[in-house]
Amino acid sequence: MKKGKHMKHLTKEEFIKIEREKARRLKDTRWWRRRLEKGICYYCGRKVPREELTMDHKIPLALGGTSSRENIVPSCKECNTKKKTLPPWEWEEYLAKLKGKKGEEGFEGGNSES
Repeated sequence: MKKGKHMKHLTKEEFIKIEREKARRLKDTRWWRRRLEKGICYYCGRKVPREELTMDHKIPLALGGTSSRENIVPSCKECNTKKKTLPPWEWEEYLAKLKGKKGEEGFEGGNSES
């Protein structure tokens, strides 16, 4: 659905519902299947079985993010659970702290996709 005049009158809940439906449709695309085939978490860079990758919105829907290809990434369940609804800048700070600890918790963090 393109943004138009009628989109201005949506409640936050309606907006999120529409964007979640868009995300469900994206899961059925060749683009998303190729992302999963790589088996790499966008956030920590670890190789994981594709069944363990989830779809994550870099900018959460609750913060106004959309279900666009630019905002959706494959994420391991651990990163997705830890990230929750953090905006990208707060998540990056968290990853930087983990990197500084050099894997004390067994989690190095850092995006290997460049």
